Amino acid sequence: MTNTGEELKSTEMIAVKVEKFTKAAQISLRFMAMAVTVAAASIVVSSKETVVVYGVTVDAKYSYSPSYKFFAAANLIACSFSAISLLLFYIMGKISKSINYFFFFLHDVVVMTLLMAGCSAATAMGYVGKYGNSHAGWMPICEYFDKYCSRITIAVTLSYIAFFLYFFLTLLSASKSRTSTTQLSK
Repeated sequence: MTNTGEELKSTEMIAVKVEKFTKAAQISLRFMAMAVTVAAASIVVSSKETVVVYGVTVDAKYSYSPSYKFFAAANLIACSFSAISLLLFYIMGKISKSINYFFFFLHDVVVMTLLMAGCSAATAMGYVGKYGNSHAGWMPICEYFDKYCSRITIAVTLSYIAFFLYFFLTLLSASKSRTSTTQLSK
C-alpha cells in the first residue's frame, strides 16, 4: 500500500513539474514571438534606400509594395496579439481549465496563419526583387538596392522564426487542451 501511495505522490509531482514547464514554455515562446515580430516590423518599416541608376535617382521603400505593407501589418498585429496573450495567459493561468487552453489554441492558430500569409507575401515579392520575372518583363532590383534587400531578408527571416514559435505554441496549446480535457473526463 505504501508503494501505491508513493507512486501516486510521484506521479502528482511529475504532473506539477510538467505544468510548470508548460507554463514557462508558453510565456517564453510568447515573449520571444513578440520580440521577433516587433523587430521584423520595425526593420521592414525603416527599410529604404536611394540609388542613382543610369543617371536617375530611384527610391526603394516598403510602402511602395502592398506585399511589404501587408507583411509589416501582419507582424505588428502578431506582436500586439502576443502581448495581449501574455497578459491573458497571466490572468487565465491561475485558472487551469481546458477551455482556456482551447482559446489559446485558437488564438495561436490565427496568429500563426497571419504570420504565414505575411511571410509568403514578402517572400514572393523578395523573390521577384532578387531574380525578376522575365515573363512579365520585371527586372531584378536587388543588384541595385543591396542594402534594402538585405534588410528585407533579415525581416522576413525573423518573421519566419516567429511563425515557427507560434507553430510550437499551437502544438503546446493543443496538447494542453487535449490533456486537460482527458483529465476532466476521467
